Amino acid sequence: MAPTASAALGGRRRLGAGALIRVAVLVAAVGAAVAMVAGGTGVGSGAADEVDPVVSGPAVALAPVATPSPVSPSPAERSPSPTAPVLQEPGSIPSTGPGRFGYDDRTGPVLGAAGELRRYRVAVESGSGVDAGEFASAVRTSLAGPGSWVDSGRLRLRQVERTARYDFTVYLATAGTAGRMCAAGGVDIRVGGRPYTSCRAPGKVIINLDRWRLSVPHFVEADVPLSLYRTYVVNHEVGHELGNRHERCPGRGEPAPVMMQQTLFLKGCVANPWPYLDGRRYQGPPL
Repeated sequence: MAPTASAALGGRRRLGAGALIRVAVLVAAVGAAVAMVAGGTGVGSGAADEVDPVVSGPAVALAPVATPSPVSPSPAERSPSPTAPVLQEPGSIPSTGPGRFGYDDRTGPVLGAAGELRRYRVAVESGSGVDAGEFASAVRTSLAGPGSWVDSGRLRLRQVERTARYDFTVYLATAGTAGRMCAAGGVDIRVGGRPYTSCRAPGKVIINLDRWRLSVPHFVEADVPLSLYRTYVVNHEVGHELGNRHERCPGRGEPAPVMMQQTLFLKGCVANPWPYLDGRRYQGPPL
């Protein structure tokens, strides 16, 4: 028997209610699943040990959750380019000083694994504007290597305090004072009538403050970092204290020997602060 109109209407109403219930369950299940995808297991939410509860309901296949494409940062937000190397130290430099020195009274570590131990002190002229401890640290870095004189395996170096027994002293002096100290040791460091280079006198490694702060023009023009020049000048003058003499450039484009007078010229060589390269003593023809 055909259903009456009211029965059919009632059936459709019941069907609609059932459909609404199923839709509600489906929506709840989708919402729970999306919440699980978005929230994960708490990673990045500050609750790594918490997991969202599972909501029971019909299985639902989820469409992949769209991930926003990365947006290119504006120029102001991009990472800055690597810092350019320091070629010279800014600020005024005293041309001469009182000739009095302050010492870094620390005992440093032994540099090198084997061989004769030679002890050195570190001193900075008063009024130079350079901290004795900072200068001593730079000297130690230069002499520690790898690549320094201690790489021979026959020499060790150690900074000692002022009153301890020592073999030589590394001085940082204004140009005027350096000129007088070097002249007293029989070395003329003048270029164009003015004290210019550094020197070694008996028991004294004398670093010119002008060179320590400004490097030299041909290094600056070649963008050679000031730190490299400082390492070179320490190893060069200490090399003289250890008995080494000047050397020449072995060929255009080759590393300059550390005992080459790189403060004055490179002669086609490339600036190099180390007496040992790849574990081997690197030398040029004798001057």
